[in-house]
Amino acid sequence: MAVIMLGKHAVGPDQPPFIIAELSGNHDQSLDKALLMVEAAAKCGADAIKLQTYTPDTITLNLHQNEFFIDNPDSLWHGSSLYSLYQQAMTPWEWHKPLFDRAKELGMLAFSSPFDLTAVDYLEQLDVPCYKIASFENIDHGLIAAVARTGKPVIISTGMATQVELAEAVEVLQRNGCRDIILLKCTSNYPARPIDANLHTIPHLAELFGCQVGLSDHTAGIGVSVAAVALGATVIEKHFVLDRSEGGIDAAFSMEPAEFSLLVSECRKAKDALGKVHYGCTDKEIASRIHRRSLYIAKDMQAGDIFTADNLRSVRPGLGLAPKYLPQFLGRKVKQDVAMGTPLSWELI
Repeated sequence: MAVIMLGKHAVGPDQPPFIIAELSGNHDQSLDKALLMVEAAAKCGADAIKLQTYTPDTITLNLHQNEFFIDNPDSLWHGSSLYSLYQQAMTPWEWHKPLFDRAKELGMLAFSSPFDLTAVDYLEQLDVPCYKIASFENIDHGLIAAVARTGKPVIISTGMATQVELAEAVEVLQRNGCRDIILLKCTSNYPARPIDANLHTIPHLAELFGCQVGLSDHTAGIGVSVAAVALGATVIEKHFVLDRSEGGIDAAFSMEPAEFSLLVSECRKAKDALGKVHYGCTDKEIASRIHRRSLYIAKDMQAGDIFTADNLRSVRPGLGLAPKYLPQFLGRKVKQDVAMGTPLSWELI
């Protein structure tokens, strides 16, 4: 599978997993706090930060009843209307450039998820290196086509989409000129349960669409992300927050800096651990071979004595013949006097 360049960052099966810190609305409408989040993400080792580009009016209608009101008691946002929720969660568009500039200064990629065509136009003015299509927008073919026509790589979350809907989205991307596509397996529930992650979908998606696949992870902890890397995920996206106890619109399923640092290091370890098909000693194991079992003389013997299970044993260390040769010696005579602790060799019979 071909490497995809996201800015100057190479993403692919032979590269370390590309880790994205999603800032979302956890900045609490403070630019200073958002800049601190960018700086903290860089210290954690994140490869990129991602924003969301919308306004309440570009994502919903200014209504506060019926289906525009969140009345699900299990929702993190119960009691809010969609409009008021997005007022609280949006990242002001004038913040994008200072946040992007700070990320670049710190060596990170910076990009965003547009939620309508005006957002695409705005992000093009900022010359973003790539785009992300959110899971709830992956059925919006007009938005997908507009993003594809930029000619830049597109990351798209699968969320609730069926195979047919994903095939349609990929077809729209390709028909409009997008060649670099990364799908992110995603469970659009907040927070998501690990049992709903269904990570075996990752290699299936890669085979089905012939593209790179990663994970947009809304579960708590790092276990699901590490498992995704072991299954071939090339990209990991997690929501980021400075301090969950301070709240934040998505704080409940976001990672604090210490957790995010662990995510980065353990995902990279998981990638390194996959290695290749290999048998026998690694370079570091060669010195350990001396500690394997082998055949040793277990009692002093004189020439002509018979080898028995009492005077010839399989023990550590490993300087004698391999234990598999024991049956060939039992009942045979030793050729010379030999002291206890002598490694067995063919010369002794």
